[in-house]
Amino acid sequence: MEIVLRAAVIFVVLWLITRAVGRSTLGELSSFELLLFITMGDLVEQGITQEDHSMAGGLAAVSTMALLTVIVGWANVRWPKLSRILHGEPVVILSNGRPDTKALRAERMALHDFMTAARGEGFKNFSDIDLAVLEPNGKISFFAKEQEG
Repeated sequence: MEIVLRAAVIFVVLWLITRAVGRSTLGELSSFELLLFITMGDLVEQGITQEDHSMAGGLAAVSTMALLTVIVGWANVRWPKLSRILHGEPVVILSNGRPDTKALRAERMALHDFMTAARGEGFKNFSDIDLAVLEPNGKISFFAKEQEG
């Protein structure tokens, strides 16, 4: 039972860490961040199981994490307001061709990284974009300006 409680605590801590890291970095992890998360997983395993290498201990830890993931997913569907807390809300980071520097700063996204993403979607300039929204999953939705004429 202690393994289940430890797994539940670690689940909450890992969720808080991923929320603190920010959604722009979760959309596409850098090599360093990927290594950090993999290493974190190994380190928390030791804290959860207290070096218990039994099959039952490992199954209890993994089952607890899986069950909590399912519960959070179900809660997101059941209570939409809770989803905004757990996953966040979309953030407008550009409107009418002008980046919102305050929103970018709050999301810890560099203007250079934002322009790189825009070029990846085929935009040469910010002025070609009507609206850009940073989604809760870390992806950016771009909406082109309407062509005149």
